Amino acid sequence: MESNLVEKIREAGARALEAFQKAASAEELEAARVEFLGTKGQFAKLMKQLGTLSKEERPAAGAVANQLRLEAVEAHQAAAETLEGAGSKAAWLDVTLPGRRPSRGHQHVISRTAAEICDIFAKLGFSIVEGPEVETDYYNFEALNFPHDHPARDMQDTLFISPELLLRTHTSPMQVRTMEKNKPPVWVVVPGKTYRRDSDISHSPMFHQVEGLIVDKGITFADLKGILTAFASAMFSADTKIRLRPSFFPFTEPSAEVDIACVLCGGKGCRLCKGTGWLEILGSGMVDPNVYGFVGYDPNEISGFAFGMGIERVAMLKYGLDDIRMFYESDLRFLTQF
Repeated sequence: MESNLVEKIREAGARALEAFQKAASAEELEAARVEFLGTKGQFAKLMKQLGTLSKEERPAAGAVANQLRLEAVEAHQAAAETLEGAGSKAAWLDVTLPGRRPSRGHQHVISRTAAEICDIFAKLGFSIVEGPEVETDYYNFEALNFPHDHPARDMQDTLFISPELLLRTHTSPMQVRTMEKNKPPVWVVVPGKTYRRDSDISHSPMFHQVEGLIVDKGITFADLKGILTAFASAMFSADTKIRLRPSFFPFTEPSAEVDIACVLCGGKGCRLCKGTGWLEILGSGMVDPNVYGFVGYDPNEISGFAFGMGIERVAMLKYGLDDIRMFYESDLRFLTQF
């Protein structure tokens, strides 16, 4: 039969466990700890009385006392961790605050630039049309005044699928496709992907272009300059200047490269424009009368002009970038800037 002291120790252990479990705050838990586990607590007082037991009773009673005290200590630690967790949660949880919105995607800078370009031309009266990326040799070259033996074909670095099928090298084939289906007047811009076998800091094997075409009565080179001046002012800044330099494209005659005043130095000369004050932005020209022959238009009745620009090129100039590969590396540190 257990001694009266051991029974008291067991009762103290039971009360300690109950007190720790019921503690609703750190203050209540600390009061219970002092009462049962403190240096002057109940366990300390009872264990001092172990010396009053006989030598035969003392070992068993001491083992019981140590075990019950250990259980009380563990119960106190568990209760403290529970209260600490609840307290820390309550400290940062404010149910009156608005919730955190998850990260959302946005338009890629290329898509954004393409949409902005198309929006500008739409406001000028152009319609937006699209065409196939896998094109025939006829529409990509022949109907655009590129004969089979024309050296200008070598400028395209074409990716052929078969002798007659290829990945289009420009969006210009839609000039012919659109004129085949429509009588003048024709006012269209054609955004889309294009492909050439080329890759470096300023070229990509897949890139984006916007082709523009106007065919109507009385269209002159002055109209071409006016449209492109309006575009540059809307795309960059209202005082952006442009210049046209003679060039060559098989499907336009006369042809011109179009430059804008450097977006960084305003035409004064800097590293970006290599001291010239100008940056090349697109190619353009009056539609060659030979092209009208492929679509049944009478060059004596109508005239027109075409222009084409790389969307990546426009984006690089607008945002001051110097490496086209940045658009395709999926680096969120870069993309989230836009």
